[in-house]
Amino acid sequence: MLELMSTDGTVMDGNFDVIVVGGGHNGLVAAAYLAKAGLKVCVCEAREVVGGAAVSEHPFGPAYTVTSLSYVVSLLPPALIADLNLTEHGYHVYAQGPYFAPRADGRYLSMPSDPAERFEQISKFSQRDAETYDDWDARMARLGDILGPLLERIPPKIGSKRPGDLLKQAGLIAGLRDVDVRTAGEITRLLTSSMADVIEDDFESDALRGLLSVSGCIGTWAGPRSAGTAYVMLHHHVGDLDGTAGAWGFPRGGMGGVTQALARSARAFGAKIRTLADVARINVKDGRVTGVSLENGDELRAPSVITTVHPSISFLKLIEATELPTDFLTDVKRWKSRSGTVKINLVVDRLPSFTAHPQFDPQIHGGTIVLAESLDDLENAYQEAVAGRAARVPFADVCIPSVFDDTLAPPGEHVVSMFTQWVPHTWADEPDAEELSSYAARVIARMDAVAPGFTDSIQHQQVIGPHEMQRDYRLTGGNIFHGELTPGQMFHTRPVAGYADLRTPIAGLYQAGSSTHGGGGVTGIPGRNVVSRVLSDRRWWRKG
Repeated sequence: MLELMSTDGTVMDGNFDVIVVGGGHNGLVAAAYLAKAGLKVCVCEAREVVGGAAVSEHPFGPAYTVTSLSYVVSLLPPALIADLNLTEHGYHVYAQGPYFAPRADGRYLSMPSDPAERFEQISKFSQRDAETYDDWDARMARLGDILGPLLERIPPKIGSKRPGDLLKQAGLIAGLRDVDVRTAGEITRLLTSSMADVIEDDFESDALRGLLSVSGCIGTWAGPRSAGTAYVMLHHHVGDLDGTAGAWGFPRGGMGGVTQALARSARAFGAKIRTLADVARINVKDGRVTGVSLENGDELRAPSVITTVHPSISFLKLIEATELPTDFLTDVKRWKSRSGTVKINLVVDRLPSFTAHPQFDPQIHGGTIVLAESLDDLENAYQEAVAGRAARVPFADVCIPSVFDDTLAPPGEHVVSMFTQWVPHTWADEPDAEELSSYAARVIARMDAVAPGFTDSIQHQQVIGPHEMQRDYRLTGGNIFHGELTPGQMFHTRPVAGYADLRTPIAGLYQAGSSTHGGGGVTGIPGRNVVSRVLSDRRWWRKG
């Protein structure tokens, strides 16, 4: 029997019930659930550390822990946290403070959770906006309550005439039985409209329009006037942290704290995790998966394989084209994964002091600092990138998790995360190091303009552009969602129409990465949902 050495030094054979390709959060979730169900599971991760885009690293030395890419958690379901005993394995989230948007004219807009305080903040810019906001927010929350459960369910095969699929389609309709005519219209509008269409109808101030539009554009190759960005906003609105809808937080130890807790959970249930185990081929015989071959020559055998990597890697590189239907391959090739995101990670020797609010305030320094003065600023930045130029006035989501988590930096110092947009999406394949450096300098200068002295406080700097995201973290196109969150790439078409149920055309091969329904953010939903598919198919296969 083939013997292999695991990462903990123990000898294991090459036969498993399930092999998981990719050790990101979805792969770890699937492995933990399957191992908990009693299956023999092996996770194969190409890098030296698990976590995918949700990883903590030490680019500035061991004293500093930096969340390299993904930087906040929200959409991880509470039931999943309980099922996998993640709290026992070190999972802990510090609640994030409210939005704080400092402006170049010395004013600021903050969005505290207290309605009276929020009214006062918004009314500094528009009395009408202040009077409208609570109703608008309640309407978004109501739509989120309706669409949120759809995020967690496996989509039916819409259009299929098979009896079982028709029954599931009917179940989808039944789940929306309480939606009245007006609400149905609001949902349709939200799914197809731009952020600008939704925001400009209700609000007049640049300050509020700019702040709200960020959530519709974050991580996307689309500006606030692009169709579909209204849904992206709602996707971020349905977050749940300790039962608080729309809440976000900083995991202790950075985002790697989430995936390390998942890894510990998976191992505790008996799963094997191999790092530096780059999969070279998913093996198929007579239309059924048989296992995987690694780049180092090892062969692992299993009747079930779950791939959590990008569809273009899974189906265009790891599997022979002759094993897949032509229309399936065509859809994979058309899958859009463009991005103009740049992540800037810094170490500073003091917290920023904002002209608009010089004093330390955990609700400000521990919240999300938004550099976006107007909706048009965001749209112009996007259009510049579309034209092939890095934005002259980039926007940024800035977080300082070390305000709460003192494990990230030595006393008196802080780590700063700047999630910024846009640069040309072509930089994923054709990087421009000089222009990337100039772009990063403009982002930092924009922060310095509202917090004088910020530039001088920087001790270390890391800039991760689309090329680095693609090369080092295997995010095709630099897209953090493994595929754009657009209406044509959502629900029953994510990532291929007819295969949003997490199965593939190959028997025993499943998909559960962020490119599948429920993905797009650190949700763990695809990893959890694929388990039911694997277990039900194994029962059917054994009976057959």
